[in-house]
Amino acid sequence: MSTATTTTTRPSPLPSLRMRVLRHVRSPLVWTWLLGTVFMMALANHFTQSAFDRALLDDAYAIASHLRADDEGEVALQLTDSELKAALFDQAEYVYYAVYRNDGSQLAGEPLPLLPWDESEPVSYRETLYNGQLVRAVALRSAVGEQQLSIVMMHTTRVRDSLIQHLFLYAAIPQLTLLVLLLWWLHHRIGQDMAPLAALQRSLSRRDAQDLAPIPPSAPATTREIEQLRQTTNALLARIADNVEAQREFAGNVAHEVRTPLAGIKALADYGLGHADPAVQQQQLQRISDSVARASHLVDQLLLLALSDEASAVQLAPVAAAEQVQQAVLRHWDAASRARIDLGAEGLDTAEAEQLRIAADANLLAAMLDNLILNALRYGGQSVTVALQAAGDGCSVELAVIDDGPGMSEEQCQAAMQRWQQGPSGQSLGQGAGLGLAIVAKLAHLQQARFQLAPRSEGSGLRASLVFSAVQNRAPGEP
Repeated sequence: MSTATTTTTRPSPLPSLRMRVLRHVRSPLVWTWLLGTVFMMALANHFTQSAFDRALLDDAYAIASHLRADDEGEVALQLTDSELKAALFDQAEYVYYAVYRNDGSQLAGEPLPLLPWDESEPVSYRETLYNGQLVRAVALRSAVGEQQLSIVMMHTTRVRDSLIQHLFLYAAIPQLTLLVLLLWWLHHRIGQDMAPLAALQRSLSRRDAQDLAPIPPSAPATTREIEQLRQTTNALLARIADNVEAQREFAGNVAHEVRTPLAGIKALADYGLGHADPAVQQQQLQRISDSVARASHLVDQLLLLALSDEASAVQLAPVAAAEQVQQAVLRHWDAASRARIDLGAEGLDTAEAEQLRIAADANLLAAMLDNLILNALRYGGQSVTVALQAAGDGCSVELAVIDDGPGMSEEQCQAAMQRWQQGPSGQSLGQGAGLGLAIVAKLAHLQQARFQLAPRSEGSGLRASLVFSAVQNRAPGEP
């Protein structure tokens, strides 16, 4: 029986922003230093080689200038040993020379090896080994009388190599030192520029979840981006604080609005239980039923409001506008009959009305119409009409709930569309919570529709209208 052991690998920690910025800066600097050093060494080697080659060629010309031909045409080197040593003297290097005739026989000097030379060039340079040492050789073609001669000079390269090494050390080491100092300075300056960002991170990490106060600048802002980040974070905290405050206010209002009908229901129940008269008990039971209905409606409103606040987008689909209006009127027909209110519809008896389609959510549209009709039945007059009308250009459709009640002014209409705000009729009757119109406005916004509440153009009363985008009807078989 074997047991399998699982090992969990922790992800490697991410590098800091300072190190990433320094790494991005360090790599180009190091590569620039390396390429600059290689270029400098190549340049130094070129000029040093040129200088030593010139000196080597001068020695070859010095030998060539002392080659003389006698009366019989024989060529000889007109230098004594002491003169030759003085001409070719070098304290640090070994200098070798040889003079060869055109047939390859040696005229003077040491038996240096004949190297392959480019015969088309008067001067040729080579590097080779002689006596176990690296030497630089030059071959100079010269004509003395009727004879063609080749002067070969060889020079060891210790001084040249030492000079190049010293040039490298004296140039590369100061540049490397400057590079290290520059990297240290960049690390220090980047750290200073990142200090406000680190302070912002520390300030946020030490904060309590309930602390939504703006973040004060703990250090002078070094860059525009860091200051913008702080301001953006403060703006986000301000929006969160407003949202939390709105939620607290909403919760308090909900608690108050729900507690009020519950307290009323309890009072009605206690009053009914305290009387033995069946008529009084029946009356209290009816009042309790009405209070429960109002409380249930309030809870439904609150749930719908919470849903509208949480929803960010709604899936819109073609909805038959006439059918929605007809169903809304039927849902409230009994309530309107009991209240002796004339509830009717307008604009449904045409063929064009039956073809009207709007871009909406059927369930949300039904909730909106219910709110508007209930408001009109509760606060309007003796007549409520749900009207359906298409715009002349066919791009929009209006669904309006019209009543002949006392109405409100333009300012009162705007105020009534806010949460927990009621018009004069609602305040005088003491019914409702001031949520219906705010819910309708929110749901209309979610469905890309317009909600308008205004006094009637003719007579008293209000006109609450919903304007939706029309969906163009397609011919049969059209995609």
